[in-house]
Amino acid sequence: MRCVIARYPFDLTKDGVMGSMKGITPEQITGEAVTIGRRRYPVKQVGEIVTRQDRRDFTSGEIVRAMTRLGFTCHEHPDATPVPVLTPLENASALLGVPGAREA
Repeated sequence: MRCVIARYPFDLTKDGVMGSMKGITPEQITGEAVTIGRRRYPVKQVGEIVTRQDRRDFTSGEIVRAMTRLGFTCHEHPDATPVPVLTPLENASALLGVPGAREA
């Protein structure tokens, strides 16, 4: 499939992308991701390897659009579970073993 990434045309195939990513260890995912095979990669890492361009030259949207057209599953930002934040008084109370405002 022919697609334009960072104003350059590329002829990408699903097998070609899978072959390029074979043996590459996924980096930590902080934004959008794409599933290739059984692994989930950050889209910027995939774009850098497939196009051999610097990550600053293209947007993640361009890579997501190309990978989706090739049939790969793309994912939005990872879900973050909210972590309860204790106030300084509650933290001190918890450290001393005294019931805090949230426990009482």
